[in-house]
Amino acid sequence: MEYTTPQDKSNGYEDVAETFMRVRDRQIGLATVQKWGKTLPPGASILDLGCGHGVPIAEALINDGFAVYGIDASEKMIGAFRTRFPGVLAENSAAEESKFFSRTFDGVVAWGLMFLLAADVQAALIGKVARALNPTGKFLFTAPQEARNWPDVLTGLASTSLGADSYRRILRAEGLILTGEEFDEGDNHYYLASKEA
Repeated sequence: MEYTTPQDKSNGYEDVAETFMRVRDRQIGLATVQKWGKTLPPGASILDLGCGHGVPIAEALINDGFAVYGIDASEKMIGAFRTRFPGVLAENSAAEESKFFSRTFDGVVAWGLMFLLAADVQAALIGKVARALNPTGKFLFTAPQEARNWPDVLTGLASTSLGADSYRRILRAEGLILTGEEFDEGDNHYYLASKEA
């Protein structure tokens, strides 16, 4: 089956932003991300790639005392994020094009983003994240365990999982170690990685 390649940097999410913000479940992924946050130092800096409107992931991390920085390619989503969290630095940019605020982070989270990107962009983004992590920094992202393609439920555009073996290989090549995999209550699959010291 052929899928349409998105022409906008938000991978179709600018057009469905209002729907996404309305239907995004406030509980799905919350406990898993908060558990991951407990592996970071108190007050750690966290980059939220594809932060959307910030609910529930960024909101939970901010409430847990972390210094969160948000990046999203949808102008509507980042606008809602800025309104909700006026004191948090937020950038309207595609993750693969952002300068990541020209700094490094203790943690990077990419919930619901990675598989929206083309395979080569995913690999390049993992390398970019590795360079943006402090030594022993942590990276959490979601993507299915198996390698497969499917149409995104909201946009109908192509989603691509490279699969656990490929992600593990790419992470390792970039100096990141896959330390665990988990599923949440919404059956989302998580990759947990750590940067070598």
